[in-house]
Amino acid sequence: MSYVFAVPESVGSAAADMARIGSMLRTAHAEAAASTSTVLSAAADEVSAAVASLFSGYGREYQALSARVWAFHDQFAAALTSAGAAYAAAEAANANPLEALTQGVLNVINAPTNALLGRPLIGNGADGVAGTGGNGKPGGLLFGNGGTGGSGVAGGGVGGRGGDAGLFGDGGRGGAGGTGVTGTQGYSNPPFGNGGVGGPGGRGGSGGAGGLLWGNGGAGGTGGTGGWGGYGATASSVFSAGGTGGNGGPGGAGGAGGAHVSVFGHDGAAGQMGDGGRGGNGGSGSINGGAGGLGGNGGVGSTGGRGGDGGSSSVITSGTNNTNVTGGRGGDGGAGIAGAGGAGGNGGSAFIYAGSGTGSAEGGHGGAGGSGSTIGGAGGDGGLGQITGYAYGPGGGSGGATGGTGGLGGPGPIGGRGGDGADALNWGTGYALAGPGGDGGDGSAGNAGNGGDGGDALKTSLNGTGPGYGGAPGNGGGGRTGNAGKRILL
Repeated sequence: MSYVFAVPESVGSAAADMARIGSMLRTAHAEAAASTSTVLSAAADEVSAAVASLFSGYGREYQALSARVWAFHDQFAAALTSAGAAYAAAEAANANPLEALTQGVLNVINAPTNALLGRPLIGNGADGVAGTGGNGKPGGLLFGNGGTGGSGVAGGGVGGRGGDAGLFGDGGRGGAGGTGVTGTQGYSNPPFGNGGVGGPGGRGGSGGAGGLLWGNGGAGGTGGTGGWGGYGATASSVFSAGGTGGNGGPGGAGGAGGAHVSVFGHDGAAGQMGDGGRGGNGGSGSINGGAGGLGGNGGVGSTGGRGGDGGSSSVITSGTNNTNVTGGRGGDGGAGIAGAGGAGGNGGSAFIYAGSGTGSAEGGHGGAGGSGSTIGGAGGDGGLGQITGYAYGPGGGSGGATGGTGGLGGPGPIGGRGGDGADALNWGTGYALAGPGGDGGDGSAGNAGNGGDGGDALKTSLNGTGPGYGGAPGNGGGGRTGNAGKRILL
């Protein structure tokens, strides 16, 4: 007995291609039928008429032969289509009974343990529902992996725990922590207020335990991202600060590995701790100069979470003196227990757009990188400080622009790089002081982090005078010292 192997999808695709090609050829033949089956005589003499009649006859015979070819084409395409459907039906008929038979056998085997213990004998546990923090279901008592925990409820909920395995199997992974709530915006009407603090991210769920005889523990869930800080009030007559970003949630603990008691194989490995969550960004200050909010710190985890960025601060004013704006500081990176430390968040920018008057704009400092068991986290970059005077001559805005300091690199076997100092731009009168670069992190294995580069100081000669100072380089933690910033006169 011979066997035929066919892919129903390929057969159906070939039938569709034949139908499409046939339709294109029919259209071309129909357009040429009139000119080929009725050839006009070149002249009124008998020879021209005979030649025209001969070619017209050839054209009509070709059209008659084409009609027979189309009939064969249609029959062949229909046969291909029906064959593809027959192959698909045969495949479904053979697959469904086997699947149904397998599921039926498992239902019979698992019925007693489900009735007595609420747990199957063989099979994987169901996953927890996402967004609820539900725990993963345990795997079968004999064979089966635990289910994955559901992610935490929005607003900083804890992730669900991974399900445990039975005798043989791996524990389920813990669910991710929920994202922290966003801070509320400051009131735009009396009483004016600052932006609210963002909520912390939820802790990642713990991993499930591996099988008692063999199996690996489940990995912990990732910590939730911290909520963003709220924006300051939008009223133009109030200096309301942006809210602080929420801290990232810690990663969940890894599950215990299975205890090996048989002759072959090895003990199950314990699950790895989940990654730390990212810190939330600080909220922006009000439109009239409120300070930017602080970025939240990254969560502790297998890999540390990144710190949130500081909020920005800006003001548009004319004829107002002593207007000072400050960008928020970046959050620190979380510590990495089994991996790299989290990077520090960047400092927030500060910006003044003044027609006249005095003031200062200081960018926020970058956050420090987290310590790591492999690599320390990089420090965050400082925030930009900028003052712009839109009136030329002595009426232009004046004051100091200071770039934020780069954050420190985190310590580890390989130290983290220090953050770069921010540029300082002053388009009016006054000074421009660029931020210094952050110091590199210490390296316990002899690989220290490099220092960050100092920022550049940019001054324009259009709106007045004043010095510009490039930022100092960051010191290497035994590594390369960063580059000094430059003074640029435009």
